[in-house]
Parts: sequence; C-alpha cells; structure tokens
Amino acid sequence: MNETKTNQADREKYISAIRDGVTLVDFFAEWSVPCRKQRSILEKVAVKFQGKAHVINLNVDDYPDPALAFGITSIPTLIIFKEGNEFKRMFGMQNAETVEQTLNEALTG
Repeated sequence: MNETKTNQADREKYISAIRDGVTLVDFFAEWSVPCRKQRSILEKVAVKFQGKAHVINLNVDDYPDPALAFGITSIPTLIIFKEGNEFKRMFGMQNAETVEQTLNEALTG
C-alpha cells in the first residue's frame, strides 16, 4: 500500500516537473553502462542550466508507466519538454555540447 502511494506521489512530481518551463528527462536504468556515463554528463549540464531548465532522471525499471507512455524502447533516451510538450527526443549517449545546444534552443525558441 505504501508503495502505491509513493509511486503516485512520484508520478505527480514527474508530471508537475515537465509542465512548466524547460525540462530534460533522462530515461535510464541503473544496470546500463551507457546510462551511467550519460548521467555523469547530465550532472554537469544540470549545474550549467540551474535556474534555467530542470534535469530529472527517470529509472525505467522503477517507473515503467511513463517510459511506456512515451514509447521508450531504448536507453538512454533523453526527452526535452517545453511547457509540457515534447520539444526534442535524443536516443543513445549524447555529449554535453549537443545537450546544451538543444536546451538553449528550447529556452530561446
């Protein structure tokens, strides 16, 4: 019963995170080496964009519903949302420059 409440709270937190502004969602799994490498890149990007855009991680093993809803079939997959709408989807490992450029496009476009 507590797990259901926690999953619902996490789901609501996730939905509210992408609703406003620009948010990058990293769909990942702990067991994936490319996902772990991507996470270290995104941690640095998150620092650069603090106060401008949100960067959140969503473990597809722990939260399969959002992954299914967005058609995630491979990881890592990054989706940038702008005001709740999908702005750009990137598959596989991305370098910091690509992620930063795309976030800047979302922020200025």
